[in-house]
Amino acid sequence: TFVKKMKLGKRKCKNCGDVFQKERPLQSVCCFNCAAELLLTKQKKDNAAAWKLKKARLKESLKTLGEYKKDLQIIFNKYIRLRDAKEPCISCQNKTLKKVNAGHYKSVGAHPELRYSELNVHLQCEYCNTHLHGNLIEYRKGLINRIGLKETELLEAHHEPKNYTKQDILDLMKVYKLKIRGL
Repeated sequence: TFVKKMKLGKRKCKNCGDVFQKERPLQSVCCFNCAAELLLTKQKKDNAAAWKLKKARLKESLKTLGEYKKDLQIIFNKYIRLRDAKEPCISCQNKTLKKVNAGHYKSVGAHPELRYSELNVHLQCEYCNTHLHGNLIEYRKGLINRIGLKETELLEAHHEPKNYTKQDILDLMKVYKLKIRGL
């Protein structure tokens, strides 16, 4: 009944492109050879996609803790730049910023425990961050204006080292990706 209702008109072969007369309702190729070639092509594409996925998973499993930290730093910096997008440079108060960085008040090298602290990192122009090595005196003044003296002094106090595990870093990545979506 259903088969009789469907038209068996002419159709273009999905494999070779020749026009043919359909003999069956869902026929999409003109002959057995085209069907076999189309199936092989599909299998090759599926195998290539499966290999690409397997390769990506393998590459992910071989990442070091340092590589995960770099990936998190990229996401964290993006969040800071988006969070402070309407703010001027924390150091020089310039509002017409061409290139901006996520500048750390306490450096990552000297204070790795503050690497992902939102209070420690603010939008900073390329000039202050790179050429003036953070422009720290002006950064501190801007920090006091933005977060207050009490919070700035807490930031300058001693902090316990943080030993991030792979899972800690993955969790932080999820948190900052969600925060980015929220902005």
